[in-house]
Amino acid sequence: MSALKTAIARSLTQLYTHPGLRRARRARADWWRRLTGATAQVHYFHQADDPYSHLCAQVLARLATHYQITLLPHLVSPPQDSAAPERARLAHWSLRDAATLAQAFGLQAPHAPNGSLPNAAAVQAAEAAFAQVLDANAFVAQAAAISATLWQSDGNASAIDTPSAAALQHAAAAKTEGDALRKRRGHYLGATFFYAGEWYWGLDRLHFLEARLRDEGLCRDPAAPLIAPAREVTLAPLHGRRAAPGTTLDYFLSFRSPYTYLALPRVRALTAHYGATLRLRFVLPMVMRGLPVPVEKRLYIVTDVAREAQRLGMPFGKVVDPVGKPVERGYALLSRAIAAGKGVEFAASFLQGVWADGLDAGNDAGLNAIAARAGFDAAWVQTALPDPSWRAVAGGNREELLAMELWGVPSFRVDNNPGHWGQDRLWVIEQELRATLV
Repeated sequence: MSALKTAIARSLTQLYTHPGLRRARRARADWWRRLTGATAQVHYFHQADDPYSHLCAQVLARLATHYQITLLPHLVSPPQDSAAPERARLAHWSLRDAATLAQAFGLQAPHAPNGSLPNAAAVQAAEAAFAQVLDANAFVAQAAAISATLWQSDGNASAIDTPSAAALQHAAAAKTEGDALRKRRGHYLGATFFYAGEWYWGLDRLHFLEARLRDEGLCRDPAAPLIAPAREVTLAPLHGRRAAPGTTLDYFLSFRSPYTYLALPRVRALTAHYGATLRLRFVLPMVMRGLPVPVEKRLYIVTDVAREAQRLGMPFGKVVDPVGKPVERGYALLSRAIAAGKGVEFAASFLQGVWADGLDAGNDAGLNAIAARAGFDAAWVQTALPDPSWRAVAGGNREELLAMELWGVPSFRVDNNPGHWGQDRLWVIEQELRATLV
């Protein structure tokens, strides 16, 4: 990337993700709603065979009761292959992850036989039932029951009334309409909420929507707790205990993942607090493994990361995308830094450099600045760059990640426990670390 293109991209991303711009957009939308006397309309996009949609369906009634909003439901299809490149692994992971969330929030977990999604006939029957109640009030009242019938029936179509051909056609038309609206507004997943220009995915981002509605005076009881508060690392007192000797936390990461950047400070804090050993397991970004990322996904990620960074008090926005050679150069240095016992310091410097400081790891000046902050000079950089041994390490890390039935980053594993994907699950990792205390 030329210096001019880098500077333009960095400036545009900084503007696009600036908290002030988000506040201005929200204020303008709120002003217009008040001026016109319109109700606050929250669009909800439901995917029948999505475990996270099953969880969302169970909180819709509370959302409509607690907030002065009109919930507008839409039926949608699963994401395209480009947004869900590992569909079988996604199904397996989302079932397990949704069960974890259900327990945390006191909801009914999705149940499916043999760890698979409900069969096609059952899903079609459920979609037909959903399509019959797409009126706002009816959907809020009945969605949870329809979803429960689907997910608690072992995927058996007979648990739901067999739909007529006309009902199936109606459901198909409803999905086509919902898919088009979702794409037009800029998203690709089910279990998503859209309110006045901003997207919120699942229970993990519902707290942002709730906070916004409260800021706009739309909460009927501001003293009431959030329906789905953010779950976060606590670093609770240890009372003299430590993690059992030999406890390890594997951190599967990518330098092209902004969520990897968000997670690293908390990962460092967890291992330091509990006395576990942190192992950095770098893998090539999906797009560098031949897996395309659609524009809707890229735009949602950058806006979501901006919100999360602000919540966590981390800088973000002066971005120079390290895809391609910058990642490879970074991994060559990271591999050497790990061997020198300073892998975490280098990873932290690189991630902050490309996601917050506007440093271009594709040129020597940017990479030298990143390395210097981690304690390495330019001579060390030039010695480490030609070493190709990192490729075999990255390949081995990827194979281990896939063996865990995961494929994306950041992912985490405590000892030989099942792995977890996403910086939103560090509270689960903390629970597992606390289970090792002696």
